[in-house]
Amino acid sequence: MLPLEHLQKSNTKENLWLYILTLLRQSPIHAWNLQSLIEENFGFKPGRITPYRVLYRLEIEGLVKSEEKEKKRIYHITGKGEKELEAGILFYQALLKKLK
Repeated sequence: MLPLEHLQKSNTKENLWLYILTLLRQSPIHAWNLQSLIEENFGFKPGRITPYRVLYRLEIEGLVKSEEKEKKRIYHITGKGEKELEAGILFYQALLKKLK
């Protein structure tokens, strides 16, 4: 794998939580829609199961919470999730500043 390919993979599929929290910041989402929303908004397609696994971990860590609505599990970002997302964004901004 070329260095750029590795960089793209590690900053997309391997850090899916950033993209999921960004989408949840905009509105609550059913997990079924995540794969297509990520592809539509960010230009890459995660695996079919991966968003579910990431959501599960985010919920355990208190970064998202879910509720049953019309027989579907809907996910919302929590205050803790907002803070973690903001920290991730600040990390990337600082990194880009250093690389310029």
